[in-house]
Amino acid sequence: MRKDLMQRMSRLMVVATVVIPAAALAQFGGTPPVELSEARLTTMAPTMQVAGTVVSRSDAFLSAEVDGRLIEVADIGSRVEAGDVVARIEDTTLNLRARELESEITRAEARLKFLEAELRRFERLAETNLAAASQIDQTLSERDIAASDLIVARVRLEQVEDQIDRTRITAPFPGVVAERVAQVGERVAAGTRVLRMVNPDSLEVVARAPLNYYRFVQPGDELAIMVAGELLHAPLRTTVSVGDEARHVFELRLDLDARLPVGQTVRVTVPTADVREVLAVPRDALVLRGDGIAVFIVDEDNQARRIRVTTGIGEGDWIEVRGPIQEGDRVVIRGNERLRQGQEVSIRES
Repeated sequence: MRKDLMQRMSRLMVVATVVIPAAALAQFGGTPPVELSEARLTTMAPTMQVAGTVVSRSDAFLSAEVDGRLIEVADIGSRVEAGDVVARIEDTTLNLRARELESEITRAEARLKFLEAELRRFERLAETNLAAASQIDQTLSERDIAASDLIVARVRLEQVEDQIDRTRITAPFPGVVAERVAQVGERVAAGTRVLRMVNPDSLEVVARAPLNYYRFVQPGDELAIMVAGELLHAPLRTTVSVGDEARHVFELRLDLDARLPVGQTVRVTVPTADVREVLAVPRDALVLRGDGIAVFIVDEDNQARRIRVTTGIGEGDWIEVRGPIQEGDRVVIRGNERLRQGQEVSIRES
């Protein structure tokens, strides 16, 4: 029994001595596969990140334009088009005043018609000396006064009709009702805020940077924006170079096509110096070890050569490097973690 057990243990040891070197060979031996890129000359500038906020270009508080009681206010979140009614103020008194003025206009038109007829009659009688000139002058004066009264009544009616139109608060642009400041049933005066409207489809980013860097950005430049771990690019629409004693900053406004919530905070990358030409490699080519930063270059014989470098400015996935490296050198970007100096590699298509 003991002999059989020793034989089985011996066979297991033989298998182990075969399997372990094979595993080790697969992991450490042979020519490890790597992916390559090339060092290249490119233009970069040192940058800094500043805080920014997503805002809507169309963001307004709508106010009452006449006094009265609110009888309708759109719900928060309502989507409306330009010209849609979003709130209404009671217009009963104004409608009654409009009807009163319409009656005054009718009366003024009738009186004017009568006086014009009288004036024509007196003019015919004057031709036969049957009407005095004073009668004609008096009738002419009354006719002119009646014509003026008619104009005044019509203007007053137009004013009341304009006020009736202003009892309906309409959306000046398409958007969403974001806030209700006043509620149905409240009495409001002209100028009282009723609701807030925002257009979520017309967005821009507002950021502020130190005035020292104003000269390094121009309208039309593409700036990087980092939002929730996602990298976006947006054109700079305009800059406002107006600082003050308390804040030595200028404002940047960037057009934004991405659908982001209004108020979202972002980070905007702003250049802090002039653009210059540098030698750059992908960031994945950097190998960080105890003795510093290095990259592995693969020569014509597919052997890896480790060289020490120092890094400079970066942009996106690329970073400036300085050291014994030249434009066009093949650098390892995948599989460089366990490479050794002079080790032969097999190149894998990326």
